[in-house]
Amino acid sequence: MGKNKHKQRETFINEDFLLPNKQARKLYHRFAADLPIVDYHCHLSPEEVAVDKRYANLTKIWLDGDHYKWRAMRANGVSERLCTGDADDREKFQAWAETVPKCLRNPLYHWTHLELNRPFGISDRLLDGSTAQGIWDDANAQLAQPAFSARGIMQKWDVRVVCTTDDPIDSLEHHRALAAEQAAGSAFTCQMRPTWRPDKGMAVDMPDVFNPWVNRLGEVSGVYITDVDSFLEATRRRHEFFHDSGCRLSDHGLETVYASDYGAHDIEAIFAKVRNGQRPSAEEDAQFKSFMLVEWAKMDHAKGWVQQFHIGPIRNNNSRLFATLGADKGFDSIGDASYAKPLSRFLDTLDRSDQLARTILYNINPKENAVLGTMIGNFQDGSVAGKMQFGSGWWFLDQKDGMQQQLNALSNLGLLSRFVGMLTDSRSFLSYVRHEYFRRTLCALLGRDMADGVLPDDVDMIGELVMDVCYRNAANYFPFGLNADPKQPQCAVVGATAIAAGKPAAKPKSAAKAKVTRAARIC
Repeated sequence: MGKNKHKQRETFINEDFLLPNKQARKLYHRFAADLPIVDYHCHLSPEEVAVDKRYANLTKIWLDGDHYKWRAMRANGVSERLCTGDADDREKFQAWAETVPKCLRNPLYHWTHLELNRPFGISDRLLDGSTAQGIWDDANAQLAQPAFSARGIMQKWDVRVVCTTDDPIDSLEHHRALAAEQAAGSAFTCQMRPTWRPDKGMAVDMPDVFNPWVNRLGEVSGVYITDVDSFLEATRRRHEFFHDSGCRLSDHGLETVYASDYGAHDIEAIFAKVRNGQRPSAEEDAQFKSFMLVEWAKMDHAKGWVQQFHIGPIRNNNSRLFATLGADKGFDSIGDASYAKPLSRFLDTLDRSDQLARTILYNINPKENAVLGTMIGNFQDGSVAGKMQFGSGWWFLDQKDGMQQQLNALSNLGLLSRFVGMLTDSRSFLSYVRHEYFRRTLCALLGRDMADGVLPDDVDMIGELVMDVCYRNAANYFPFGLNADPKQPQCAVVGATAIAAGKPAAKPKSAAKAKVTRAARIC
């Protein structure tokens, strides 16, 4: 009895993990397992890719910056010193190892053992306090090898594109350095593209954040910002700079969707008020955010970008620890804002003027699955297959149950066959295993349907859908120049020739000031 239990522990992560029947296993192993990855949204450090960072130990690559793990550790009674504090790396790893057995039925338990299996090949033990030292030693020995650098790990997963998350005032020096290296013939062929994330550019509710950001925007754009027109011109120049540096996506993190009516006078008055250090009213805040979302969306459309909206989290709930530790430390949660009508008004405003770009909508509250699943159907226009996307399970929902709910909602309300699939949304290079987790979950879902007679029991037919969702749709949807045939070679050069050669970006042809639309009404 004891021996059998031990064998089950050793083989917890095996080649058929999460695959319940023969159909699921055939789908995964024949059609999904070896596909490349298009990681179109993540929070990886572009510097670590550009310099091909090596990691001193497992804590550095696995625990640092991982707020999912910190939340679990705190819930398990682990002190902050062992999460984000000054404990040494081995102590922090031991605290995590002792927390792992308490994570049963939490997705962290699956992720942890999948990440040990790939890329480290450690599947003969479960991580706990007693196995921590051996796993620490085995993993660290591999991290000392060149193949386990940042780029080496990406190559193990065959990552074709990685899109980082970048502020409009960022220099993009690391993206440009890598592009220049690749143009000169680097063996590392993964495209690294920036993503335009301008959240601080509409944070007028926080003048202490907004005003320093605007000041820096003026410096990096070369525009003296005195009013809304010059503010827009400065953001437009940075948008152009991002485009020339290979950017083809924007991303917006929103607590809710904004679609208030506004006029030019309103926006000018709000901007002046905030620049004078005053906090706007709730109505004024919503007006300014509505205005900027529309203006930036029009810029995206003009450049042929894909726009993403991550909707719904309440951030930095714990003010005491936020003041001590800062943002992104694990004190965010799911919000319950009702945004169906403003989202409809926002999208309709852009669609009426034929300026609605390809769009991906992500919800953090699962109650909004049907809202987004039906909303995207309102604005599909036949111009692009799957133009409007219901994004993959995100943040608290990027686990098996959350993925299944998203896949089922999209299947019932739209076209699963046109879905662009999974992303990592992570700060860790070990998180590429989330693509494997998603692919196994997708194949399990489809395999059960095949066995139950809900889908044709035709592995080749359903396998084509699997390949589409796991790679080919993303290769076709995003303007990255990818070949949808995963077996074909890919181009790694990002951006214009001038960027690839390491030369300064060209200035926009016209420096004429952009004029604020005299009035905009979102109906």
